[in-house]
Amino acid sequence: MSTVCGDGRVSAMECGDKSSMRCPSGGGEGSLDRLLPSINTSLLPRKRTTSQCKSEPPLLWTSKRTIYTAGRPPWYNEHGTQSKEAFVIGLCGGSASGKTTVARKIIEALDVPWVVLLSMDSFYKVLTAEQQLLAANNDYNFDHPDAFDFSLLVHTLRKLKQGKSVKIPVYDFTTHGRQKEWKTVYGASVIIFEGIMSFADKELLKLLDMKIFVDTDSDIRLVRRLRRDITERGRDIDGVIKQYNKFVKPAFEQYIEPTMRLADIVVPRGGGNMVAIDLIVQHVHSQLEERKLRWDMAALASAHQAQPLPQTLSVVESTPQVRGMHTIIRNKETSRDEFIFYSKRLMRLLIERALSFLPSQVHIVQTPQGEDYEGRTFHGKGITGVSILRAGETMEPALRAVCKDVRIGKILIQTNQDTGEPELHYLRLPKDISEDHVILMDCTVSTGAAAMMAIRVLLDHDVQEDKILLVSLLMAEMGVHSVAYAFPQVKIITTAVDKKVNDLFHIIPGIGNFGDRYFGTDAPPDWSDDDMDEPSC
Repeated sequence: MSTVCGDGRVSAMECGDKSSMRCPSGGGEGSLDRLLPSINTSLLPRKRTTSQCKSEPPLLWTSKRTIYTAGRPPWYNEHGTQSKEAFVIGLCGGSASGKTTVARKIIEALDVPWVVLLSMDSFYKVLTAEQQLLAANNDYNFDHPDAFDFSLLVHTLRKLKQGKSVKIPVYDFTTHGRQKEWKTVYGASVIIFEGIMSFADKELLKLLDMKIFVDTDSDIRLVRRLRRDITERGRDIDGVIKQYNKFVKPAFEQYIEPTMRLADIVVPRGGGNMVAIDLIVQHVHSQLEERKLRWDMAALASAHQAQPLPQTLSVVESTPQVRGMHTIIRNKETSRDEFIFYSKRLMRLLIERALSFLPSQVHIVQTPQGEDYEGRTFHGKGITGVSILRAGETMEPALRAVCKDVRIGKILIQTNQDTGEPELHYLRLPKDISEDHVILMDCTVSTGAAAMMAIRVLLDHDVQEDKILLVSLLMAEMGVHSVAYAFPQVKIITTAVDKKVNDLFHIIPGIGNFGDRYFGTDAPPDWSDDDMDEPSC
């Protein structure tokens, strides 16, 4: 353990609420009276104050960049297996010590695009009726380890560290209960977890790659707590002081302060200690560099040469009609109107073919003539279509036309031009998608990198692999092999498979840039058949 000191006063942002990361303006730390809110507490309405996972909203703007907090980088290699877990920073310290401010300063200084900030406040246990009465009289100890749901917390952080989708409870501090709607959070490059009991559980400690203790003077912490609980949680001064003396201060001395010895770094004065924050950021940067994944396109291209096409592939029969439609849409002289018309015809055939692979069961109905007819009906929970933006979105009308009341989700994957890695930039999936059969739609698949990442996203949301159907108008053999090798239970359906991919990973002979031909936009010079290589595709 090392203690880091540096010049600088305690930042005023450290008093910020964990939900909004804002704080009211006020005086310096020299006078406690100057920091107390000048309001009439007897007339103050009780505001609804809730805990929020720091991935909401999905964008966080800092002075340097926009941070995406609802996406994540592709922690999976060309085999579809996980490469590296997220780097988890644990922040511990007394109540109102400035943990959230330190977290925010670290995020700004890190300058990485994917970060999740998770608060321990979200994991308070639901109180019984008896405990509710105690809490209303400031007689319930919220600063005791037993007040937290550590089993749910450990389970959630472990899944988040693995890059999976998790649901975070939203705790209401005025009713001392969880709201009905939970927040959905996805993984990130860095996870910052903060709370007063961050170091109080052995299983939780195992998940932390770096442990930081924020050490702030007790008088300053008391002032901040008074300001927060009075102005933001509708409580009176006497009640806050009673709770502080009865529970908060003893809990800090008994449970929190002793865990300082477990910290890798102790940060005195919180967010104002930029020397400590710079040291932390340097270490995290070095760890992220070691964990960096380089998506090896060359390895992807050569891994399955001269192998037979997998049995999980189904190609729509190449009838004269199908071949004729391919002739039209592959022709570079075809007008946009004709390209759209015949693409839609092919999409309809493709979707109909894909639906034939959904599970069904015998179903007997009675005809108008009073006779029984033995037919079949879908045997499953539901069907969800997920399009890989933007070209995959063109297949949604065909799916809606043949599948009544189908739910639709969307995924946007782009390539990082600096690293060559596919990255998830937008994700909107229906609730409870894990129980559905999912039809994943993309118009062309060359290397399979975008499709593989989209499948990985679905798996991270607990969709079963054998319930995923990847449908595409045109695929390269390379993409077919890559997807089938990484995910052998995924069914692949297409209208044609071309043999080659050139050095720019364009399908040969191919169809051109489908999204640009369909929407009438100009393709960039370095376009790729995979939508992941198009900023808007």
